Amino acid sequence: MQLAQMLIPMVAAFALTVIVLPLFIGYMRMKKEGQTIREEGPSWHEKKTGTPTMGGLVFIGAIIIAAIGCGIWQHALTLSMWVSLFILVLYGALGFADDFISVSLKRNLGLRAWQKLLGQVIGAVIFVIAYLHDGFAHSLYIPFLGNLNVTWLFVVFAIVWLVGFSNAVNLTDGLDGLVAGLAMISFGAYAVIAAHDQRTDVLVLCLTVVGAMIGFMLYNHKPAQIFMGDVGSLALGGMLAAIAILLDRSWSLLLIGFVYAAETASVMLQVASFKVFHRRIFKMAPIHHHFEMLGWSEWQVDLVFWLVGLLAAGLYLLLFL
Repeated sequence: MQLAQMLIPMVAAFALTVIVLPLFIGYMRMKKEGQTIREEGPSWHEKKTGTPTMGGLVFIGAIIIAAIGCGIWQHALTLSMWVSLFILVLYGALGFADDFISVSLKRNLGLRAWQKLLGQVIGAVIFVIAYLHDGFAHSLYIPFLGNLNVTWLFVVFAIVWLVGFSNAVNLTDGLDGLVAGLAMISFGAYAVIAAHDQRTDVLVLCLTVVGAMIGFMLYNHKPAQIFMGDVGSLALGGMLAAIAILLDRSWSLLLIGFVYAAETASVMLQVASFKVFHRRIFKMAPIHHHFEMLGWSEWQVDLVFWLVGLLAAGLYLLLFL
């Protein structure tokens, strides 16, 4: 794709998002359907209670329409594109069910953890089946051991990657605009990789996500007029992992998705430390709340985390592209 052509998927997804989102926000306000803030979070987040949520429904729809339309135009409606959109829709549906229960019952907890995990695993299994059916390489690079051509090991890894990073992005989605900004960076990085590898199908997907996130950010930056909800964050995380696998650069997510990984690691360390030593490492986890507890504003945390994400993604592109 030429540079000018790359703008079309972005502009299409952006336009669809900014046209529909204000209508969705108005509808949610009319129905008085808003986010319930979790009790364990910072006390000053309580003022966000009632803010419309499930905005991910809008940008998921925008991504699907723009990706399919541009895929037809570029003759890029491959199995890779369809299975990536499948992950986007399925993980988004799980997030929607979680959000809907929370909003309708006015509580923070939606689906049970095992229900969400089961759905994510089923989706990941279907993705792997499609991936193997499409004839992609299923060797897995293990540091110090090299490439291991063991199918079952790749299958397990892919499932863990999809489930793990969908939840990692979900954990990161705790501040106004944080995930929207990080998603622009991470999907933008994979767009560069896809263009370099001449994977037009994956490139179109990444560009539509970037465009949709730019549009969503207009309404999600602090003070947020709407949250993406689990429907948005689970979908983005699952699709991000799917794209990394499709580009045969699974491990790149540890650098391109460094902030997501750090957020998840902070929760794991916090839980482990408290259970073993009865002491907390951070003032609050995920780690973005730790910096809030230190007195940082949401804008300060957002800007620093976006910068870290940008530097990490840039470093990967510099070293490995």
